[in-house]
Amino acid sequence: MIDLGRKNKLEILRDTSVGLFLGDGEGNDVLLPNKYVPADYEIGKFIEVFCYLDYDERPVATTLEPYIMLGEFRLLQVAEINEYGAFMEWGLEKHLLVPFREQRDKMKQGQWYVVHCYLDQKSGRLVASNKLDKFLSNDHLELKEWDQVDLVVTRQTDLGWEVIVNERHKGLVYFNEVFKAINIGDVIPGCVKKIRKDNKIDISLQPLGSRVLEPAANKIYEVLKENGGFLALHDKSNPEEIRDMMQMSKKTFKKGLGTLYKARKITMEEDGISITTE
Repeated sequence: MIDLGRKNKLEILRDTSVGLFLGDGEGNDVLLPNKYVPADYEIGKFIEVFCYLDYDERPVATTLEPYIMLGEFRLLQVAEINEYGAFMEWGLEKHLLVPFREQRDKMKQGQWYVVHCYLDQKSGRLVASNKLDKFLSNDHLELKEWDQVDLVVTRQTDLGWEVIVNERHKGLVYFNEVFKAINIGDVIPGCVKKIRKDNKIDISLQPLGSRVLEPAANKIYEVLKENGGFLALHDKSNPEEIRDMMQMSKKTFKKGLGTLYKARKITMEEDGISITTE
């Protein structure tokens, strides 16, 4: 089976004047046009391609890397607007359509929006929507606290940053849990901090509990080395100073200091910390 909107590993069947025909082993084939044919190839070998519909609504393969694939949420820019809707730039020749009915607010050319790519059942075409909530649900969570997750940042609220969790659920990163610059559309790793009774998900952008100790200690030690073995920070420093310099909370910083101190890697001084000299 050839999956539209996804990467496919297909066999090179034959070479023609218009390109290579690739097959899935089930009798289905698709054209890889000449402009995407690699310099070196061999009949019978396999090649990974992305498949979608061309301008004539025929399945076609490409070696180009799309910015978004079926089922994903990504930040894309509007390339043009016409009577059918907004067309997003997604790294391929044919732009990705967001029909007017799938626009939360009327889209504008040149603007960026987080959209979801899905297969329209009526037309069989890949299209996109920025009515994100209809593709997300927290009703049935296959998550637990401490799980590592993939995030897409969607918008800023009064409490923090809303994120899409594993392309399926909605979560929130509270402002006091953010220790580095993030922006709408960022695709970043995170960790499930808490699952509330109403299935709302609190997300942390750094490992939790004891799991943060070693990474924090290592980061502090690396920054120390980058700064000549001394940092004007200590366990009494202002939380904002620690966040700006180390991109971590004061609590995490203090635990990291404790790990380094117990290992006799650092010396505590009145005006900061320094690497222990042997």
